[in-house]
Amino acid sequence: MKLKITYNKQHVDKPVLSNVVLRTGVPINILDAKVSPGGGEVIVDVLAPPSKVKEVVDAFISEGVGVKEITKAIEADASRCIACGACVSPCPVGAISLREGMVEVDEAKCVRCQACVNACPMKAIRVL
Repeated sequence: MKLKITYNKQHVDKPVLSNVVLRTGVPINILDAKVSPGGGEVIVDVLAPPSKVKEVVDAFISEGVGVKEITKAIEADASRCIACGACVSPCPVGAISLREGMVEVDEAKCVRCQACVNACPMKAIRVL
């Protein structure tokens, strides 16, 4: 499950992610991070069964950071997409395909790298 962890300035200098991994024993993969002294956000993939994910979410909350589940990583604007396929081959994890003239994203595979966003000539794809 992918989560967006939001830090405020009181938490950016604390080992929040490490504390959660050590407390829960659940491996967490960092997919993206934008952190500055004023705060930030980290996108993570929690590599655990659903029963353990709640424990991880509760651990993040107890550390004082915001937590939100990411159910959709990217979005393609159907009114702008010309189904050219330029976004398919740059995807390093094979999360994008063309089906019936529209971009389809396998959310479980997507790592939010933005390769598809950069490749789209119509600027029809955005990261959520």
